[in-house]
Amino acid sequence: LGKMSTIIFYICNFFLAKKSKQPHKKRATIMGEYMSWEAIYFATKQRKYIIADTPGHVEYTRNMITGASNAQVSIVLIDARKGVLEQTKRHLFIAHLLKLPQVIIAINKMDLVNYDQSVFKSIEKDVLEAAKTMGLESKLSFIPMSALQGEGVTQHLGYQKWYNGSTLLEILEEIPVQAEGDAPARFQVQHVIRPKSEAHPDFRGFAGAIESGVFEVGQEIRNARTQQVSTVKKLEKWGSELTRSGKDLAVTVHLSDEIDARRGDVFVKNSSDQSPTKQLEADICWMNDRALNPRSTYILQQGTQRTKAKVKAVNKTVNMDNLAWEAAGDVQLNDISNVSFKLADPIIGDSYKEIKGTGSFILIDPTDNMTVAVGFCL
Repeated sequence: LGKMSTIIFYICNFFLAKKSKQPHKKRATIMGEYMSWEAIYFATKQRKYIIADTPGHVEYTRNMITGASNAQVSIVLIDARKGVLEQTKRHLFIAHLLKLPQVIIAINKMDLVNYDQSVFKSIEKDVLEAAKTMGLESKLSFIPMSALQGEGVTQHLGYQKWYNGSTLLEILEEIPVQAEGDAPARFQVQHVIRPKSEAHPDFRGFAGAIESGVFEVGQEIRNARTQQVSTVKKLEKWGSELTRSGKDLAVTVHLSDEIDARRGDVFVKNSSDQSPTKQLEADICWMNDRALNPRSTYILQQGTQRTKAKVKAVNKTVNMDNLAWEAAGDVQLNDISNVSFKLADPIIGDSYKEIKGTGSFILIDPTDNMTVAVGFCL
């Protein structure tokens, strides 16, 4: 890769082998009303990793989605003695819902089935059938391993001579990282800086984070809300000037023209055909004990933008028993539903598969300011 890169991946009830030569450097437990998972940090010479270790049972669906929402890779752990379970299929469905590009099926405890190749092949077949049923688009990789013995985690120890594939760590090291320039450019304004001081009487900058793609000096941009066009005159980061800046960097953008822009506005390349919309269809995971009320008005927040949202229709809901979309009823805690909204103000409804920042949102109940759902634009 030429430089250190970071891959964040989602893991279901999985811990690196006790005998692994890649020690855990740091652990942090992330807890709150809507999520409880452990973040495990480690690094190799090539990459830095963050493991989001989330609970796997159905009542923790919202926790799994929280942990997976910023992941690039999902590792689904399967007990070789038990094979594909209901929660295995649910993990695969969440990977499908969040459009994760890579799913690693780690078939663990092979030592307890005497490293039998037929057991591995049988589970592989069952997983492929389940993935095909739900239309899983992710690339699947299968690894037989024994975390207790250290087989297949970071190295091959000779217990399963019939397997000539990569170890878990080797697969992680080889996963491609999307180049910044491959994605559409999105910059969301967090704050309009206008000091109006004697030293800076005409200073006007837009502080925010680049959600996707690359912005460069001289680039023609458009405010998606107002459709006004200008050119990037200067990019600043902590007082230093940049010629270009990429995803996840917090910068201040200076424009050549005085255009109307405020907190929550999104700058895009002028060549982009993306336009904001007041009609939105999305998959949501309900995260509140109170059921969704179709007659209520919620606050939809996407990054720094907030707008009122009314539910037009609950189109369908996932049956967690068979993971099939079914006619919608009440949307309860941990339910995954497809919902159509009507918004008071237009937002950029990018596909979550393409751009996570402007392709996702949260719903807030204005009566108590509680976050009640997370959503993923289609």
